[in-house]
Amino acid sequence: MGLGILEDKVLDHVPGTTRYFDDPDRPQTADTLDAARGLKCDTSGSAPIVLHPQPSDDPNDPLNWPLWRRDVITLILSLTAIFATALGPILAANTLTLSLWFGLDFTRIALLTGYFLLGVGFAGFFFVPSGRIWGKRHLFILGTLITIGSSAWGGAVGKNYTSFLWSRIIQGVGTAPFESLVNAAVGDLYFVHERGKRMAFTNLAVFGGAFFTPVLVGKITHTIGWWWTFYLVSIFLAVCLVALVLFCPETAFRRDAALNTDMGTAATTSGHNGSSDDLKKQDATSNTNPSSITTNGTHVDYKKKTFVQSLALFDGRKTDDSFFRLLFRPLPLFVQPAFLWACLIQGTMIGWTVFIGVVLAAIFLGPPLFWNEVSTGYAYLGPFVGALLGFAIAGGLADWSAKYLTRRNGGVYEPEFRILLVIPQLVFGCMGLYGFAVTSQGTLTGANHWVVPIMFFGFEVCGMVIGAVASSLYIVDAYRDLAVEGFTCLIIFKNMFSFGLTFKAYEWLVYGGIEETFHVLASVQVVVCLLSIPMYIYGKRNRSFFYRHDIIAMTVDRSSDWLNKVFHRKK
Repeated sequence: MGLGILEDKVLDHVPGTTRYFDDPDRPQTADTLDAARGLKCDTSGSAPIVLHPQPSDDPNDPLNWPLWRRDVITLILSLTAIFATALGPILAANTLTLSLWFGLDFTRIALLTGYFLLGVGFAGFFFVPSGRIWGKRHLFILGTLITIGSSAWGGAVGKNYTSFLWSRIIQGVGTAPFESLVNAAVGDLYFVHERGKRMAFTNLAVFGGAFFTPVLVGKITHTIGWWWTFYLVSIFLAVCLVALVLFCPETAFRRDAALNTDMGTAATTSGHNGSSDDLKKQDATSNTNPSSITTNGTHVDYKKKTFVQSLALFDGRKTDDSFFRLLFRPLPLFVQPAFLWACLIQGTMIGWTVFIGVVLAAIFLGPPLFWNEVSTGYAYLGPFVGALLGFAIAGGLADWSAKYLTRRNGGVYEPEFRILLVIPQLVFGCMGLYGFAVTSQGTLTGANHWVVPIMFFGFEVCGMVIGAVASSLYIVDAYRDLAVEGFTCLIIFKNMFSFGLTFKAYEWLVYGGIEETFHVLASVQVVVCLLSIPMYIYGKRNRSFFYRHDIIAMTVDRSSDWLNKVFHRKK
């Protein structure tokens, strides 16, 4: 029982378990088909760090690119994600303004955000199989084009609420690739020991950067009109589009199975679906891609792509599975404990954040404060600082804690080490929810200054960012082969959950009151965070069980095979 994690009694090597600190010339966790070759290492530190996954010999493998180039790609994707995801809370400071503009109540205005989230969740379900088959580059570019057009549309709707509603849905469609695939791209670009800070940064961009949006929106609305908030997003995204096209090549790479040492595909334990015979078959088929290594001793001359070639939207299939088979692959994962845990850890906190954003205007626009859109926008400085604090905590702890615990565990890294990040999420996130419950009610009665609930809102956002990092890192490290499907589950859950909350936000406040409502939400979050204890203890056995009993193969794949047989029989 290494550091509280129960060992598996069936597999000698459980996928996701890797060695960071070991002898680089002696394979430890993967029976590679070329056993004479040692594992490649990062020797820049005091102790050699075995690279997981192992990079191929192909210069087009993203893991072989210079770190600065990979960081530039991550930076561009993150900046584009900030502007795209800013469309989510872009109406937060303008609730009263839009209510008066369209002559509608606050619930109808809140639904403009709800339907945006619905568009994100719906589109993500379809975009992910496309990303699995053809890579992520075409989706990032397509999403940017959609958000540019729909943002310009949103600014030009005049007083047509229906047109505005549809522009919001389409904006959600364009945002979907950035919410679902940016974190997955981190798994493409970095080794396990490099992912922590980068994953914290991308989560700050996707979930935290948008909190600065209302600060700017309030001032823009007051100065030149609310429609310019959408026009400016469209303009900035057009600039990002140029950077995406020129400097962000495809990150997905069809790597030889034996090199995916962090996924356990090269393990030879009997009884699971990663046997040597299966690997040889997989390696033989994977050599149809010029970037694959060979396993029969023949030499391959790799050719580095030119800059012009890297601009292509597509560079070959990344899997031989059909689109419709991949379309339904995420659905069975909702009953897999690890993915359900990740959905709850990330999705509930994001839902409470959306909930607070929806009701914030109702709390502060009326007596005794009578805020306008500028004051409401400035209130989001608290959540923005909270997002930065969450980034600092998660970024500082993620890699440091993983390396420290790995050393304590005899050089063996367990993905469950990432779950310990839920501790600061519990502290800051739940403190923020309980504190907001008490102090926002006190602000309305004059018992405390308005800055106090805003401070607690910042703590809640801090916990949200930390939880997003913890769940994302765990999915990437423990189930990298299912990372895209996993992030699809996350995006579907959090957006559908948040969409439902927009329907009930004002109703709950009217019937339950601010303090009682948020006390209930905070208590629910405490229970969700405590689910991390059994997930940490039994996580390794869970990984082993579902590696040996592939839930996707037993459901989606079998159903797809049966439908294919029926279809061919009819033909």
